[in-house]
Amino acid sequence: MEPDPYDRRCGSRQVLDRIGDRWSVLVVLTLADGTKRYGDLARRVDGISQKMLTQTLRGLERDGLVTREVHASVPPRVDYTLTALGRSLLDLVSGLEAWATTHLAEVEAARDRYDTRMSGH
Repeated sequence: MEPDPYDRRCGSRQVLDRIGDRWSVLVVLTLADGTKRYGDLARRVDGISQKMLTQTLRGLERDGLVTREVHASVPPRVDYTLTALGRSLLDLVSGLEAWATTHLAEVEAARDRYDTRMSGH
């Protein structure tokens, strides 16, 4: 059976959910320039809760996109790194980031027009 993300039973839909998730995109982009500690990720991704960062990292690790390395130190140090599979996402998520920042003003203007039009009804 060929992967079909339009079929709700297909695992490819779960993959799309993971890589299309806002937090996953931001974590992958943060790891693009190398290994980061948990605290570094938490500081960089503004607004992410500790619970959500932990869930995101676990999901990315489970899907083979991130590795987690625990160092025996006091306090314990945990490093996160993109795998080769995770790095293969960089062009895609960098493109999403570039599109969002390039077209932000246009999207905001469209929202304003929509909101103005809808408030008149």
